[in-house]
Amino acid sequence: MNMKTVLVLLLLALATIFALVCVLLTRARAPSACQQQPLAQEEADDGHSRVFADLTPEELAQVVQYLRVNLGVPLADAAHAKPSDNCIASVDVQLPAKAEVLRFLDAGGARPPREALAVLYFGAQAEPNVTEYVVGPLPAPTYHRDVTVQKYGGKVPYHRRAVTGVEYAAINELIQKELRKAPRFLAACCASDGTDLATITTAPRGLKSGDRTTWFVLFHGVAGSGYFVLPVGLEVLVEHGPLDVSQWYLRRIFYNGHYFHSTAELENAFVTKSLKVVVVQKPQEDTVLGSMRPLRSPGAPGPLQFEPQGPRYSVRDNRVTYQGWSIAFGMNPNTGPRLFDIRFRGERIIYELSLQEALALYGSNCPGGMSTRYLDGSFGIGRFAYELVRGVDCPYMATYVDRHYLSESDVPRTNQNSLCIFEHDTSLPLRRHFSDTHSLYYGGLRKNTLVIRAVSTLINYDYIWDFMFYNNGAVEVRVHATGYISSSFFHDQGTDYGNKVGPYTLGTMHLHHIHYKVDLDIDGQLNSLESHDMGYQTVSIPWSPENTLQQPFLRRERLERENKAAFPLNASLPRYLSFTGPKPNRWGHLRSYRVQVVSFPGEHLPTSSPMEKAISWGRYKLAVTRRKEEEPTSTSVYNQNDPWTPTVTFADFINDETIANEDLVAWISVGFLHVPHAEDIPNTVTVGNSVGFFLRPYNYFDEDPSLYSPDGIYFSSEQGIGACGANPLACLPAATCAPRLTPFQYGGFVNISLGSPLGGH
Repeated sequence: MNMKTVLVLLLLALATIFALVCVLLTRARAPSACQQQPLAQEEADDGHSRVFADLTPEELAQVVQYLRVNLGVPLADAAHAKPSDNCIASVDVQLPAKAEVLRFLDAGGARPPREALAVLYFGAQAEPNVTEYVVGPLPAPTYHRDVTVQKYGGKVPYHRRAVTGVEYAAINELIQKELRKAPRFLAACCASDGTDLATITTAPRGLKSGDRTTWFVLFHGVAGSGYFVLPVGLEVLVEHGPLDVSQWYLRRIFYNGHYFHSTAELENAFVTKSLKVVVVQKPQEDTVLGSMRPLRSPGAPGPLQFEPQGPRYSVRDNRVTYQGWSIAFGMNPNTGPRLFDIRFRGERIIYELSLQEALALYGSNCPGGMSTRYLDGSFGIGRFAYELVRGVDCPYMATYVDRHYLSESDVPRTNQNSLCIFEHDTSLPLRRHFSDTHSLYYGGLRKNTLVIRAVSTLINYDYIWDFMFYNNGAVEVRVHATGYISSSFFHDQGTDYGNKVGPYTLGTMHLHHIHYKVDLDIDGQLNSLESHDMGYQTVSIPWSPENTLQQPFLRRERLERENKAAFPLNASLPRYLSFTGPKPNRWGHLRSYRVQVVSFPGEHLPTSSPMEKAISWGRYKLAVTRRKEEEPTSTSVYNQNDPWTPTVTFADFINDETIANEDLVAWISVGFLHVPHAEDIPNTVTVGNSVGFFLRPYNYFDEDPSLYSPDGIYFSSEQGIGACGANPLACLPAATCAPRLTPFQYGGFVNISLGSPLGGH
């Protein structure tokens, strides 16, 4: 062996020893928790965002106490109130008028008084009605004023009120009592005595204004699984209009394509063999259609998102800040997430961004399905936003926030950890370029975004509500639909209304249409609406006049009136539609934000329908109107149970007023048609089932503001690529830092009463 070989072997041995020592040292030293780094100086937190804050449990309790003492009428606890009682149905924050808020936020004016909006059901009056009171000032109320006539032009008729949990329980008792009159039929059709059957409500409740009759659909109830896909073919129409519960009764019975006037008539038809019965055995828990139990044991965990130097956003009370963004957030118990005073780099861009309504409209050859037009705000989009599951609903290490509400009870309730906030790495560049001409360099920026998320479970469907904020000043709003489909019993020509997804299950076609309010304030309140789109013109070629070419050109138009800015649901929008402010940017263009809708909706309910006015917001993909305090929402919770005489008609907002240099609101509809199919069992997946819109800067800045993001990367062929400055991610102390995960706990099953047929869709 020559000397050269010996030296090579010695060097290899030394390298091996060095590597082993490094490994041993690394293993011996347990990774430490990631250290929070100081956040960049954000806008000072002066507590001003509290003007938009949801009510605290203490404030809710104070309102209830005040009303009990000062209204002068007996009030039952809504948790036990009969239709013939008076009760406090709900309490929420009453937001001040925009002018008051802006004087406070921008001009050093007085803080507006903090007030609550209380909704009361007066069933014990000569003329039962729904009345709304503003109560204040909080936290120690001294006054209340009736605002019902001011808001709605008169008292709200009592039949428009939501169906309470107490009423649902009474309806369930009635159905059970009536089912006992058909024991042989139930044993034959469903292997049941009726007590183990689950029910789902439909809505609206009847066929004309004043009705309060509801179809309830019956399903096999299997613990630990979604009964929504297990119909037994039986549906009942309940009359529940009288204030005296003892006067409620079943008006009709439907079974497998046939209608009966009573369960006794149904039983007689079975006994006399004049009714064909389809035997639907109760499925076993381990083989039930729609079970979400995993079919494989857990494997190796997937990637985990964590912040190696702590969160780069800050949450304090109802305000979150992140790399130039500042957002006040909250949750309306009825309509769900609402954001206010959204600023970027210190400038307000959006005064209000809020969910308004979610419509689910069905087709079927069964009465429950064919009559269903759910307006989820009446059920409680915010109220039913339950606790989120770490690592599935949101990243494990997201920030989780509790939400409080008071509805159908005198005691405030808390949905803990029901809103999450996190920074999301999309694993996609926000922008990038690799230069291979003139000079060699690379520049890029990771597409990170701040996400505010809530998930509403409205019996069978789960809606994931996302609000996202990007480094370039853009906002994205998106909704995903998942959860269980609702279904009908498959019979006759069922496939005219959907697909068969089980032995007796028809997945019924339906629309999901969602409505949002966007109050943009671009460079102040006075804005205008402009459209930019393209056309082609034939021009002679300057350097060869005998020839022509088709040249694209830009069409610019200012939309001056509301009727011009109301775009039908399935019509094409101008490709660029922008809210413009009064001032130009450096290049002479009016500072603007563009509205870009990403949606593939179904067809809107025909205007000839007697209930269409209640959802007339759905006529429009986008409508821009002048902002008015008397038009705060596009719909009402009372529209669900009386769509024939709607309390709020959005179409009336559009009356051809001027929208040039005015305070404007964009009302945006997004949605999709869902035809359930085999792969919707057990659950509808989020892939492909999301819609939304973007709000994007359009000449608002002089250049892309993401240039100021701390995540930008740039290097050229002339610098050392291995240097930490080229790509700081490569130099993180990963070996000495590991995420410290909070032990998994879940309290989302608290405050839930089983057995209430609140309505699936």
